[in-house]
Amino acid sequence: MVIDPAARSTDGESVRIAKDVLCAGAGAKICLPDGPEEFARALSRRGQRRPVVIGDDLALLRAVRLLHKERELAHVAVSAIPVGAPEAVALSHALGLPPGTVAAARAVLDGDERTLDLLTDDSDGIVLGGLHLPCGGGEPGRAHGAQAPGAARTPAGADGSPPADDAHHPWWEPAARTARTALSLLAVPAGGLGVRRARVPAQRLRIEADGVVLADLDRPVRRVSVVPGGRQGVDGVPDGPRPVGGSADGLAEVVVHWPGSDRPIRARAQAVTVSGTDFRYFADAMAGGPVRTRTWTVQPGAWRLTLPRQ
Repeated sequence: MVIDPAARSTDGESVRIAKDVLCAGAGAKICLPDGPEEFARALSRRGQRRPVVIGDDLALLRAVRLLHKERELAHVAVSAIPVGAPEAVALSHALGLPPGTVAAARAVLDGDERTLDLLTDDSDGIVLGGLHLPCGGGEPGRAHGAQAPGAARTPAGADGSPPADDAHHPWWEPAARTARTALSLLAVPAGGLGVRRARVPAQRLRIEADGVVLADLDRPVRRVSVVPGGRQGVDGVPDGPRPVGGSADGLAEVVVHWPGSDRPIRARAQAVTVSGTDFRYFADAMAGGPVRTRTWTVQPGAWRLTLPRQ
């Protein structure tokens, strides 16, 4: 049982409940890492024990990416108990993990392992829930220091170092802010929740799905989204929870949105290549780029997640 420090800091009561339920139902070794190196060390020393992550989406992503880096992801079932603000656990819920600490802990004890699809890119990155390109010219988020829209930004030091008031913050807070900002953009449709979102400028990109050109540089696109397995609803937001057991066809759905009221183009493909001039993208909870080209490929049934029994 690896308990993310952000979860201990933000919702200690939910962490306590999760520990009580798990320890009452099974033998557990509790690990309380204070940083990313300790988190990785605890996961690598799991032995034959099943890893259980207590924390938000960022903690789940960190665990899955570490297992992927070790080439152990296909051999180890991941269990997780989401703890955090609603926007910080949106990915976990979209993957099928239940809301509520008790329900999630019971799913760890009594649930079934389900295989799910994921995306890999040409830089050995992985995407669990989906990705989208905001297609704007500005910075959608930086690995450290991204903030929600409207929040005051504290300037960095003259040498590019973090601001003075960040020097005493725990290591996970800047990355958590980035994750929550990105997730809010992924999960909330345009105009949702009564919040007016800034219109993102269109960008000229070449989009290829299994070699078929969906968009080219002669016509700007407003938004591109790719979701492994599941189908997307309005504005590229996943249409309901991801299908357990992976998709039937092992493909991802690609949606290209145009400026104005033109109907989007939809396609299903195993590999999606995007190319253009220094574009950025959001993959799950993390901002990526700028890059000039990137290819994402579906890996059917590449990982297992413990979910409630159907």
